[in-house]
Amino acid sequence: MLGKIKGKIFIAALMACVMSFIATSTLAYYQAVGTATNVVTSGEIRMKIHERTDAGTEFPTEGVYITPGDVVSKRVSVENICDHPFYLRVKIVYGVDSEQLPSEECFKLNIDREHWVLHDGWYYYAGIVQAGQTTPDVFSHVEIVGSKVDNRYLGKTLTLTVKAQAVQSENNPLTDGKTYTASGWPAE
Repeated sequence: MLGKIKGKIFIAALMACVMSFIATSTLAYYQAVGTATNVVTSGEIRMKIHERTDAGTEFPTEGVYITPGDVVSKRVSVENICDHPFYLRVKIVYGVDSEQLPSEECFKLNIDREHWVLHDGWYYYAGIVQAGQTTPDVFSHVEIVGSKVDNRYLGKTLTLTVKAQAVQSENNPLTDGKTYTASGWPAE
């Protein structure tokens, strides 16, 4: 009887070793694949979002205190900090604390419609952003909509997040000159 128990323990231990070996081999395989996919690159597009005030200073990272009806100076532009020209789009996401709000629930922006075109929730820069170039401001002021910001927002944090995406413009033709027709825009 003791021999049968030792045999079962040996078989269980042997199976545990085999399973451990298989798991280790699988882990190494996935690591190798992950490393290999990052070896080849075909170019790099880099940008920097600028948020400044009318005075030319950086917009405070901690934000500003507001009251309904306030107009806050916030100039948002995007700089091409790489060696390649690109097409650019910007999305503005509104929120309160951690919840997303409908687009103009609490904020009203003065969007530059001469240089920026709204399409499918994104503002597309109507041209190519050359290397070293900074775009005109997407908007320069934020109005806190007094009729919408009532006591339910008292003590809460309203957020306005600017997201930017770019795709190469080299060898990427447009349809009718519209930058939103460029190929390669990432999924949201």
